Parts: sequence; structure tokens; C-alpha cells
Amino acid sequence: MRLIVGLGNPGKEYAKSKHNIGFMVIDAYAKLKELKFVKETKFQGELVKYQDVILLKPKTFMNNSGVSVKAVAQFYQIANEDILVISDDLDLPFGKLRLREFGSAGGHNGLKSIIAMLGDQKFNRLRIGIDRDDKEVVDYVLSKLTKEQSKQLADLLITTNNIVDDFVSGKVYNDIMNTYNSKK
Repeated sequence: MRLIVGLGNPGKEYAKSKHNIGFMVIDAYAKLKELKFVKETKFQGELVKYQDVILLKPKTFMNNSGVSVKAVAQFYQIANEDILVISDDLDLPFGKLRLREFGSAGGHNGLKSIIAMLGDQKFNRLRIGIDRDDKEVVDYVLSKLTKEQSKQLADLLITTNNIVDDFVSGKVYNDIMNTYNSKK
């Protein structure tokens, strides 16, 4: 079994914020596959099972995402290497993708929480650039996507859906990385 996690913050006020790009990606994939998320209190998140995969949106707020991820991973006995976490990245230009098999949190509080709760950095990541500006980091990541960014994201979701499909099909993550990290 595999686990795909989209990171974001719960609540309508955050729904279209840059920090919720992980939720946006996983929601787009669920919509494509006609899947419906179900609130699961014991996992502090919303999830859906699809083939041999669980899609998860932690509802713990970003800084505590690891609580939900750990609960699902433990319950379903999912190895860290079989987890894919989708998150935003301030240090990448908007829409740029970076896929990695493991690594540090890079200053991302959601990833910090997951690393702390799993006790390991060895899980797969799909980081999506949201760029940065002169605003305070918190203000920037919680700001809404611009019209131009929303248009870019719509185009980008085609690629992210393909990446998630490859992960769902059991493709080796190193091969997925080689395919999509080389694309412009």
C-alpha cells in the first residue's frame, strides 16, 4: 500500500492560498478519478482509498501535519519509502516542480512535522514552487494565488496528475524523478 499526502491548512479562508497547493493538487487528482474524500477523525484528516493507495489531506493545520501522516502510515503499515508528500516551496519559481526521494524540510513546517513524527527523512516529495516576494513569509504563503498563478496552476495540474498516476501505478520513484525533474 502507498500513501499520497497533500499538504495545506483546513478552512475556507486558506482554500486558495499558496500554502495550500498540496491540497489543490490532490483535490485535482481526486476529481479526475471521481473520488470523494471522507473525514476520518481517528486520522485527523480526510482520505480516500483508490486502488492500492490512500490519498490524505491532514486537517491538523500545516505545522502538525505529521500527526495525521503518522496515524495513517501506522494504521495501514505503510513504509516511509511508500509515502509521497506534495507541498509548496518558497525557494522555487512559481510552478517549478522538484521531486526528491528524501531530504531535509527546507524550512517547510509541514515537512518538519512529518519528519519529526515519522522519525525519518526518507519519504518521497513533490515540491511545487510558489516563489517568494518581499512580504513576511507567513503573509506571503497565506496569500491567495494571483489570476496568472491560477492559470499556471491549471496547466501544471496536468503534469502533477501524471506524476500521481505514476506513483499510484507503482512506478519506482527514481524513475518518476528522472522523467519529471528533467522537464522544463
